[in-house]
Amino acid sequence: MTTLYEAMFLIDNQTVREGWDQAKGVVTDTLAKYGGRVRTARRWDERRLAFSIRGRRRGTYLLAYYELEAAGIPAMRRDLDLSERVLRYLIMRADGVPDAEVALSAAENAADFVVPEPPPDDAPEEREADDDEAGGRPGRDERRRGERADSGRAEDSDDDAEAAGAAHDESDSDEETED
Repeated sequence: MTTLYEAMFLIDNQTVREGWDQAKGVVTDTLAKYGGRVRTARRWDERRLAFSIRGRRRGTYLLAYYELEAAGIPAMRRDLDLSERVLRYLIMRADGVPDAEVALSAAENAADFVVPEPPPDDAPEEREADDDEAGGRPGRDERRRGERADSGRAEDSDDDAEAAGAAHDESDSDEETED
């Protein structure tokens, strides 16, 4: 009996630079080798990694839904562990394939879909629009002055202290009546 799985595969960007279809094929061919039937497989995102994996600082994620016999899982995992093109993977049992995933996978398979070229491994992550010029975190002087803090912060603290005091007074009165 086949089981439906959802899996996230982290693919080496060097493999993705050689061609997205080839990179995607590394995963889908491995699944097929062990009797898997791929329902959907699509590029999820390209990201900077939190730490280096096999000397790589960036990777591209592939999200796949597939059916596979449980007996094929250990051998497939062994193949993925030995692969230099798949840096990491996570496999979970799934109840079904979300409709949104089917639509996104179909859009990726369209003839006019273009997969963006991954940036170099040493490329910095893009910052969000509200980050400051120094890199997203307020400097020590800004924290002291409270430029990024809410203007009503001190008032909120007083209200919280009063509410905590009122709760403490109620608990004191309960203790007194128990004696």
